[in-house]
Order: sequence, then C-alpha cells, then structure tokens
Amino acid sequence: MVRRAVRWGAALGLGAVWWWAVLRIAFADDAGVLEGAVAAGGWGLSLLPVHCVPKGRAEGAVETGRWSAAWRAGDATRASPHPRSGAGSDPS
Repeated sequence: MVRRAVRWGAALGLGAVWWWAVLRIAFADDAGVLEGAVAAGGWGLSLLPVHCVPKGRAEGAVETGRWSAAWRAGDATRASPHPRSGAGSDPS
C-alpha cells in the first residue's frame, strides 16, 4: 500500500513539474533551457514502452521463427480462404 502511494505521489509530482515547464515555455517570456530540458525529457519518457511484457508471457504472441518457416515453405504468398467464405467446402 505504501509503495502504491509513493508511486502515485512521484507520478503526480513529476507530472506537475512537467506541466509547469510546458506552461512556462508557452506563456513566459523568460523561459529557458531548464524548462526546455524538463519538457523534452518528460516527453521522451512518454515514448518508452513501459507496458511491454516478455514475448513468452504476451497473450497471442507467435513463436519465434514462425514467419521465416512459412516463408521457406513457400506458403507465404498464398492466401488462405476466409473461414466463413465457404471456399473449399463440400456443398453436398
């Protein structure tokens, strides 16, 4: 419980500092390098893939080498029929 409160406090504090920097850049005449560095750093951190999981734990992940094996088999250019299209089904 304490860890969660510390994480939320840090996130809110750093978010407030980032917004302060962005608003100073937008509205203050004397904004400088400090505000620019804080704003650029916060924006750069938002690009990190922090919600990624290892491929082995990812839901729906394909195994390593699946696409290269299909390419070597020669089936990579042949499209399979849509499951509901009825293609290849016996009408009788």
